[in-house]
Amino acid sequence: MLEPQQVALVLLAAGSSHRFNGDKLIEPFLDKPLAFHVVTALERIPFLTRIAVVSDTALDFVSLGYTVVENPDPSLGQARSLCHGVTAAREAGAEAVLVALADMPRVTAAHIYRLFDAADGAGTIVASSDGVRPLPPALFGRDMFDELLALEGDEGARQLIKRGHHVVTNPNELIDIDTRADLEALRELYGLPTDRAASA
Repeated sequence: MLEPQQVALVLLAAGSSHRFNGDKLIEPFLDKPLAFHVVTALERIPFLTRIAVVSDTALDFVSLGYTVVENPDPSLGQARSLCHGVTAAREAGAEAVLVALADMPRVTAAHIYRLFDAADGAGTIVASSDGVRPLPPALFGRDMFDELLALEGDEGARQLIKRGHHVVTNPNELIDIDTRADLEALRELYGLPTDRAASA
């Protein structure tokens, strides 16, 4: 088991949002921008440090307690953002990183604690799962940092997490928003007005 105080939260918030046709992270959902839902969900977990990897964002992560690291070229893929975050975590003295995505607004603190409970030391690889495939959020011990730093492209750590322990949770908790249709479906799940309803 890892304690949160040993872990750096690395929030990846630098995606180019090509499939969304706009900056999905600033899209309003309920009472805040989409990206701030996971921020709020995890705010009471006492991480060693919180790192947001961004790219020219209008969102103010600093006021929410994050160290902001700029990814100057998100077109190089998610792995580049991950490298920036892991580098900052290593410099902060973290024993592990918890990698979360800013476009996953339904992640809960309870699930993150289950990832901590499943950790087994410096070689930890623990990923979330919807019962079918491993997904973020994922936890990596310090012995995995070099492998994370060597990743390239948009696959991120997908191949790496296949090797790890998988903690199954409700698939709805692991919804990620890649397209406007995804966001509309999420709004429908909450019974909120949607663009589809407005145009009907």
